Amino acid sequence: MNHTADVQTVSDTRVLTSEAIKAYAKSRGADDVGIANIERWEGAPPSMDPREIWPDARSVVVMLKRIPRGTYRGIEEGTHWNNYTFYSYNRLNTIFLPTVNYETACFIEDFGWEAVPLYPGVSERHPNMKLPKIGRVAPDINPQVRIAGVAAGLGEIGWSKVFLHPYLGPRLRLCMILTDAVLEPDPIREPQICDRCRRCAAQCPGNAIPKNLE
Repeated sequence: MNHTADVQTVSDTRVLTSEAIKAYAKSRGADDVGIANIERWEGAPPSMDPREIWPDARSVVVMLKRIPRGTYRGIEEGTHWNNYTFYSYNRLNTIFLPTVNYETACFIEDFGWEAVPLYPGVSERHPNMKLPKIGRVAPDINPQVRIAGVAAGLGEIGWSKVFLHPYLGPRLRLCMILTDAVLEPDPIREPQICDRCRRCAAQCPGNAIPKNLE
């Protein structure tokens, strides 16, 4: 699919801008888009550092799509569990969100830059895993998309370690693109959504959320 026909609808020039990327991604179904400069990963563990995937990356584009509130209804009523699985977990991670990610990566490359769309689901280990080259980490780098969302100014991490968006809360899925284009980054948000009331810890049936830091 050639995306060049869409350039004039999101940008007045052939210069790729953060605004053009955001407008294009939203036109393809993203509910929100943020951009981070690669320096925000300074000090990250090598196994989670995007620069280990591509040392020439200069910017990270992070996009999200919402989880419709109504897809929880069948679970809450005990009547229709698979509606959430189809629309808000499996297909959202494997079809709906990757489609936006792929098309936006193509849009970036139509401007002459390179783009690496990263799959938003659980990472896979290479079946023929070999020892890494000297000075490099094992070839299963897994940048944390929740941290990328924070770095791109889209939201914050709550006490439960769940990513929180200002108006979607936790009802969303995230994806990201690495590019060598130098883009204007968004400011990192000051935490203001989670007040650390720890109600999530008290109500977690699996006791998976710590009630304190000790």
